[in-house]
Amino acid sequence: MPSSAFPSVLEVGVISDTHGLLRPQALAVLQGCDHLLHAGDIGKPDILDRLRELAPLTAVRGNNDHGSWAAALPETVTVSLGGVVIYLLHDLAQLPPGALAAAAAQVVVSGHSHRPGVVMKDGLCFLNPGSAGPRRFRLPVTLARLGIAAGRATPRVLELDLGAAATSAR
Repeated sequence: MPSSAFPSVLEVGVISDTHGLLRPQALAVLQGCDHLLHAGDIGKPDILDRLRELAPLTAVRGNNDHGSWAAALPETVTVSLGGVVIYLLHDLAQLPPGALAAAAAQVVVSGHSHRPGVVMKDGLCFLNPGSAGPRRFRLPVTLARLGIAAGRATPRVLELDLGAAATSAR
């Protein structure tokens, strides 16, 4: 498909490790996204329903997702958005050998560690949006947005503003 068929900038919201908690701050940051990705450890099926109200959603199952609703989710999925191929899984350590080459992925999105980050390696962008659910240890509560234009992806990890109550609880 020619690049002119894509919107000038596609905004993709990336969230992971909600563990049953979908914060209003996360919903606010994801508002206006063209597509959403959830990298697992969702916690409850209604989280997926609420995200689908904002934008089309692609999600994978995490190691803490159980029940029939979770069994219906794939462990990995490849999605092409705005001319960028994204490989989505929960735990990067569970990446099947050869999967990225077979998928011709440009971006790899994973969760699990609760540690947000963007790493470029061998021409691939590895994005972990961190955890948008309950705070774990002293890690920040984060998610990400992925701007896609002209077949290129620009990731941004965003820390959620939890207000004074959350700050004093650290």
